[in-house]
Amino acid sequence: MKKKKPVRAVIDTNLFVSGLFASQGYRVVLAARRKDRLEALANEINIAGGMALVVPTDLTHLAEIDNLVSRSLNYFGQIDILLNNAGLGRLSWLEQLDPNEDIAFQIQVNLTGLIQTTRAVLLHMITRKQGHIINIGSIAGLIATPTYSVYAATKYGLRGFTEALRREVRIHGIEVTGVYPGGVATEFGQKAGIKRKTSVSTPGFLKLTADDVANTILRVVKRPHRAVIIPGLMRPLVWLSVIFPGLVDRIIESRFTRRER
Repeated sequence: MKKKKPVRAVIDTNLFVSGLFASQGYRVVLAARRKDRLEALANEINIAGGMALVVPTDLTHLAEIDNLVSRSLNYFGQIDILLNNAGLGRLSWLEQLDPNEDIAFQIQVNLTGLIQTTRAVLLHMITRKQGHIINIGSIAGLIATPTYSVYAATKYGLRGFTEALRREVRIHGIEVTGVYPGGVATEFGQKAGIKRKTSVSTPGFLKLTADDVANTILRVVKRPHRAVIIPGLMRPLVWLSVIFPGLVDRIIESRFTRRER
């Protein structure tokens, strides 16, 4: 029997879930800066019987974002899901961050690029009266900690953007979801420039894998939510920071800031 063609097309801006989505019958658009990694993943997907389009994209350039959306529509005819997952961190004390490479670039990738990509896709979704925009944030957008000042600013901004956008477009049949993971075992830490005098880090039992996040996103697609915090054990910490911010300030200062400074 001829395999039924998948009917939904997904743009993934950082390859986090493309393999999983493709295995579930979704057509995927792979968008990131490293063409070699895009093509390797696309080859795996196509060999397995899936459908993948490679569009190397630098989200700091508006022309490349427009090209991404245009090529996706030309190839698949529709965009059902936009997964905004591109991001980076430059983690240090604010006065030690480079104004361009560590501050401006981080904001451009994590926040401005996400907003511009969403805007480029939005008119298509509004016209079709359907779609799902999933913004991958961070616990850092709910609890801000030292050395994460600029990164947290982008993730708090992402959260505000996600909530406002949801209230703008739901009348058009478009779902908007914010996913806020804690620490994930990826290349993030290797590129963030983290330097610690102490061993303070995310405990192993709270650390997520890329598969944990991917499976959560797939569940959100099948059953949309406004916001998801993972792992669930992080939720009490978020509420503690909201209800008792002074207490959290003192704990972080004594257990981290004074020791690291």
